[in-house]
Formats: sequence, C-alpha cells, structure tokens
Amino acid sequence: MKRKISAFCTAILLVLTFPVTSQTYRNPIFGGDYPDPTIVRDGADYYMTHSAFDYQPGLTVFHSRDLVHWEPISCALNIYLGSIWAPDISKHDGKYYIYFTVALPKGRKNYVTWAESPYGPWSDPVDLHIANIDPCHAVGEDGTRWLFLSNGKRAQLTADGLAIVPGTEETVYTGWEYPSDWITEGFCLEGPKLRRIGEYYYYLNAEGGTAGPPTSHMITVARSRSIDGPWENSPYNPLVHTYCNSDRWWSKGHGSLIDTPDGRWVIVYHSYENGFYNLGRQTLMEPVEMTSDGWFKTCDDTDIAGEIAAPLPTDTMAADRYAHLDEFRVGLEWKFYKNYDPSRVTVDNRTLTLRSTGTDMVTSPPMLFVAGQHAYEVEARITLDGNVTAGIALYYNGGFFMSTGFNAARRIRHRMGQERGTGHHTQPTQTMWLRIRNDRHIVTGEYSYDGIEWKRETWGMDISGYHHNTLYDFQSVLPGLFVYGDGAACFDSFRFTILSE
Repeated sequence: MKRKISAFCTAILLVLTFPVTSQTYRNPIFGGDYPDPTIVRDGADYYMTHSAFDYQPGLTVFHSRDLVHWEPISCALNIYLGSIWAPDISKHDGKYYIYFTVALPKGRKNYVTWAESPYGPWSDPVDLHIANIDPCHAVGEDGTRWLFLSNGKRAQLTADGLAIVPGTEETVYTGWEYPSDWITEGFCLEGPKLRRIGEYYYYLNAEGGTAGPPTSHMITVARSRSIDGPWENSPYNPLVHTYCNSDRWWSKGHGSLIDTPDGRWVIVYHSYENGFYNLGRQTLMEPVEMTSDGWFKTCDDTDIAGEIAAPLPTDTMAADRYAHLDEFRVGLEWKFYKNYDPSRVTVDNRTLTLRSTGTDMVTSPPMLFVAGQHAYEVEARITLDGNVTAGIALYYNGGFFMSTGFNAARRIRHRMGQERGTGHHTQPTQTMWLRIRNDRHIVTGEYSYDGIEWKRETWGMDISGYHHNTLYDFQSVLPGLFVYGDGAACFDSFRFTILSE
C-alpha cells in the first residue's frame, strides 16, 4: 500500500528545513539497538528513553532540542531486576516518571522510578504490584492518574503515581482488527501510548507482534473524548506499518506522538532494518498530519528510508554520539550484560582499567556500547595485569558471542561463546594492540605487538544469524571490551571507526 504525499505534507518537507544550509535528517535517528522509544517534551526540550532489556545500567535518558541530535544525560536504573521492557517517560506536577516492565523468569511485574529532573538522580525502583507489560502513564480529565497496559487494560494510580489503587484494573479496549490475510506474529495488543490533544484522547497501540515476519508490527490509533472511553478506531489505521518484505524497514511499531513547540507533529517508533536484523530495533521518526476530521495520518510512509526535512532549525546539543566512547562513561554510552559492578571500572585520562570478576565472559561480562552501523572497526591497546585473558568482543548474550583476545601465552578468539586458541606468542607478553572488524556481518580480527605493524588473523566469521528470530532475548550484537581470570586489564588508545558503505 502506498500513499501520495499530500500538499500539506509537501509543505512540511519544505518548511521544516535548517535555515542556512537546508540540511535534512536521515532515519534512523537512533541507529542500532534502541527499541520501544518513549518521548516527552518540556518546553523546547525533549527527553527520550528505551527498553534496556538485560543491559545494565539501564533506562538511559537522552536530551535533544531538535529531535535529531541526542545526548545521554542520565541513567534511571542501576540495579538488575530482570529484562526491562517498554518504558514510558512522562512529566506530572513538576516531577519526571519512568514506568517500565520487568520480565522475570516466571511472570512480569511493573515498576516506576521518578526524579525532580531528567538529569537525575532517579529514585530507587518502586514495585507497583501489578502484572502485564508496557505501562503508560495518563491523566484523566478530572486529574486522576492512570496506568494503561497491554491487552487494552488500565488501572488507577494513587495521587503520587507510586502505587495502584486496589480493585481498579479493567479492560477498556479490544484493539483494531486488521485484515485476516495480513502476515503477522500474532494479534499482540501492546505498547499503549496516550496523549490528550484538543478535545480528544488519542490512544496508540502496537499490534501484530514485535518481531517474526517483516510485515508483523504496526501502530494503530483510537480516540475518545474521555479517558474512560468509549474508544473509536481510526478510519486511517494502521498509522504506521510495513507492507512489503522488500522495504528497508521491517516490523514498525511501538509509536509515540510528539509535537514541536510551534504545533507540528511527528511519530517516533522502532523498526528492524532489512538485512541488518542483528542491529536490533532502531528508532525512527517521520512527520504526521492532523486531518480535517481530527485523525492523524503519516505524510508519506514509503519514503522514510531517504532524507526527510528536520523538524526544527538545528541547535545541536551534542557532538557526534561516538565522540565520548573513549571516556568510558558507564550508563551513558557504555553498559554491561546483566551484571554491573561499579567497582570493576576505573577510568583515568581515557584509560579504562577493567577488573575481572570471573573465569569466562559469562561470569565476567564485557563492557558494551551500541555501534548501530553496518560496518565498523573497534581497536584498543590492551595491557594485562595478572593471570587474565582480555580483548574485544561482539556480544549477543551469554551463549552467543565472538571475540579476538589474548593472554600472556597466546592469542585467542571466541566463536559461538567458546574460547579457541589461534597462536602462541614468540615470547610471553602483557601488551597487545587488537582490532576487530564487523563488515556487514563478516567479522575478522587483526593484532599488533607494537601498534605499527598489523597482522590479520586467519579466521573469519559470519554473525548475520545472531538476532531475536533465531536466538530470542530481544538482544542485538554489541561491541565491547572484556577481561576474565585473576586480575584486570587496561584499555587505552581506544578507537571506533565507521567504515564506508
């Protein structure tokens, strides 16, 4: 299904350009593993966070002034509760709240954390003692606070937003029935997002499942004059959807509407990229318009792979998102898998000392970041301190990862989570330069003993299958640094290089 660009939307594409150089932005606005985006505007400032899943610290909060350039400013969750799903960030009565789901080995629970400022500090997580997934905060026309959840459910919150009023959980919406011949992962009514705009509450949901076939996910809209309903489905549903397996962006869903200070609207959502499923769900944005009968429509849901005019004149609040990687800021650019111990990390003058906590990469998890690129290299000088093995990894989860590394006696690599030797040093060494290259799923390694003369390893690997549809867990392949054994390793001269397309 294709839609023509309306005259109104064409005007948006012309007007919403940068005033001096007519710059545009290109999707994704968050490349790589940034799923379930949730966004709030406070005056001229926008704040966004995403699902953390098994990465810790979690719920990194980003700030922007133009919806295109984003800077990490705080981290709302510093303890591991379980896999963190589909948060919702909001502001109410001068405080910021993030509601989120914790997926446990048995069952699911919902929590909230709050702060006086999006820069933190954030409170300890508060257990709301309610099951279900994908919470969304909303305020009724009488000022009551509500928590909407998946499967069309809601429950009333107490006035402070930190507890559920007993006995108030109910089903208020059954979703929009999409055509029976559409290929999806299942009905999966989830990811609610509510906004009061003018005389209506607009109730967005995701349907069709978050992964599976390319045409699975979608964003649907309903509205009501009251937060109590009844809810009327949009005649323009779905608002966003992938219609063809050959499209660049697959499984588009979990959308949030956000307005600019001068009254224009965009929708922010996540999507897998065709051919790069192992990058995870990336954050995309496109303009939407209000129709004459009070519904939202996308301006052109077929051209989002190309350049789109930026929604505001640029006032860049952050440098390139990779510029601070060599500062090793845990909770902003860097994170760990499940087990985060702050005492492991010491940073001094762009040198990271990472202490080991176990005997392998599962018990001593690596320190990771989101690359979000089709092709890149990661390089560092590594100095061992003690009887340890250290190196550079590409990590999906505790069972599936690959690496290039070394210990005092030999070079090693990991393949499918298993350590394998690749060659002994001519003499014992404590320092090496290592480089790993991920060139569109094909992984190779290089090493050097002096930082000048480099040699390529003889091994190569294909990691295109390391993604949710084969391995589950909603993870992605993230590059990072590791050390295990008895001691620590120092990493300096760190470089992240994006390779040309």
